[in-house]
Amino acid sequence: MTTTATAQATVISKKQLLNHWQGHRSLTRRVIEAFPEKELFEFSVAGMRPFSDLAIELLSIGGPALKAIVDRAATPYSEEGIAPKSKEALLKLWDAETATINTYFARIPEEDFSETFNLFGQYEFPIYQNIFYFIDNEIHHRGQGYVYLRALGIQPPFFWER
Repeated sequence: MTTTATAQATVISKKQLLNHWQGHRSLTRRVIEAFPEKELFEFSVAGMRPFSDLAIELLSIGGPALKAIVDRAATPYSEEGIAPKSKEALLKLWDAETATINTYFARIPEEDFSETFNLFGQYEFPIYQNIFYFIDNEIHHRGQGYVYLRALGIQPPFFWER
């Protein structure tokens, strides 16, 4: 008689994943800080959204998505109510969202990361893949911010300094 045991190998811990994500968020925060006030809300290249709009998208994903995962609620995606009018207000929201991410991330049991969740009622993937999406999306938009800063003649923060 043969038995098969299934074991899930751990490449990184839950804490390491959160630290990795928060490292990216810290870098994105420094990109926001690097923008002059006016350009943060108005400057764009080739019809792309201003960086403030990209940051609002990121604010609309991380904390709200983790809350939805914890509550197992397929809450629709929304940017409603996130409308900072200054760099200071945007950074304040960014910092509050960092705390929200830490709170809700801690509430996800490690064994749930492989469970499927229908994020925003649209994206049905394992929870860990949703979290990778949050990180990948931030990196993508931060790259746009780097292009904007360079077009404005501003040296962006080094991408490896997370």
